[in-house]
Amino acid sequence: MKPTLLLLAAGMGSRYGGLKQLDGLGPNGETIMDYSIYDAIKAGFGKIVFVIRKDFEQDFRDKILSKYEGHVPAELCFQSLDALPEGFSCPEGRVKPWGTNHAVLMAKDIIKEPFCVINCDDFYNRDAYMVMGKFLSELPEGSKNTYAMVGFRVGNTLSDNGTVARGICSTDEGGHLQTVGERTEIRRVGGPGRYKDEQGEWVPVDDNTPVSMNMWGFTPDYFEHSEAYFKEFLSDPKNMENLKAEFFIPLMVNKLIGDGTATVKVLDTTSKWFGVTYSADRQSVVDKIQGLIDEGVYPAKLF
Repeated sequence: MKPTLLLLAAGMGSRYGGLKQLDGLGPNGETIMDYSIYDAIKAGFGKIVFVIRKDFEQDFRDKILSKYEGHVPAELCFQSLDALPEGFSCPEGRVKPWGTNHAVLMAKDIIKEPFCVINCDDFYNRDAYMVMGKFLSELPEGSKNTYAMVGFRVGNTLSDNGTVARGICSTDEGGHLQTVGERTEIRRVGGPGRYKDEQGEWVPVDDNTPVSMNMWGFTPDYFEHSEAYFKEFLSDPKNMENLKAEFFIPLMVNKLIGDGTATVKVLDTTSKWFGVTYSADRQSVVDKIQGLIDEGVYPAKLF
């Protein structure tokens, strides 16, 4: 069974200043998502599923989904604040989405095969899809609790235009993930990258340190684990009182690793990530995409 690609596309991109998921960066208006899907098809993925917000469904269908007809099956699901387990309701005053793992949960009734989760606004490059596609397609039928993550080197993922959020990873001798810690402010300051710790101090981080760029490989049992733990998350008063608390993928993964439920293989890749975190990043991404077209990696028109 071919794996599925799940694209998280429900965010507005507040730091970028617009709906960057629909921003045309290629020579024919291609979005970063278009390149992700093109690479995924090349890597053997058989279906794509988008998590979006209901309020831009029509725009999304018109500008995005229509171009994939005849190339790959595509489906939509929707993330909303009130998409909660029975017995729970959204706290008054909350406007922030519930986070990346809540977005993943929205696809539980659609995806029945091994799948890869990505951010829609990150350019991961083809090798990342090749190594993830190989891992997922080679899993024995019915596999459970054997997951993967593509590990990028933090030095290849920083922006020249401000801080970025990354999941700093530690691994064991077998290359399995031990922990992933979300660092919401990482930047390069006159040489090495640094992240801000809980005390507000800037801590150096080696350029080769593996980081999560939210490129994960799961089997469908992950939805069951996530449903159960989301109920625990919502049952914690501090998460309901904090109107910005989020149910992140690393939170779920850390729990499954910590209690011995699952393993997560960190897959090495030659890919160099790039993306549009700030509006000032945009031209650099346009130039890099054009460079890949000039090298023959991509055709000038994808679909």
